[in-house]
Amino acid sequence: MKTQRQAKILEIIETMDIETQEQLLEQLSKCGFKSTQATISRDIKELRMVKELTSMGTYRYTTTSKDAASTFITRLNTIFRECVTTYDQAQNLVVLKTLPGLASAACSAIDSMNIPHIVGTLAGDDTCLLVMSDNASAANFCLELKKMVS
Repeated sequence: MKTQRQAKILEIIETMDIETQEQLLEQLSKCGFKSTQATISRDIKELRMVKELTSMGTYRYTTTSKDAASTFITRLNTIFRECVTTYDQAQNLVVLKTLPGLASAACSAIDSMNIPHIVGTLAGDDTCLLVMSDNASAANFCLELKKMVS
């Protein structure tokens, strides 16, 4: 059902100028999809939809044009460069140390990227804990981080 709903959302925003989640909910309902605002909000995030300014001076939902893989690497590079000072792996856990006060921002950015194999994140003041699905995923994540600083 989720896949079908998200496909319909993409179809709707390609054919209509949708400015609000309420308008999107209304159009989905007309197409036979019953949903809630919270679900639509999650769909918008997962589909990486953004609002763009139209020639009429209004806004409309659209999908981002950037390749998801390159966006992931770019954002992770920025986060690492800007606030992460060290990192280490402990089995299926990755611990990132950040500048003071920036752990929450780093975790939030990582969470928004929907990185495969990250089960969840936890932030303190200057420490992020990333829980990975397995040890190999944690090791691979650390290898990607190492490539960024080399």
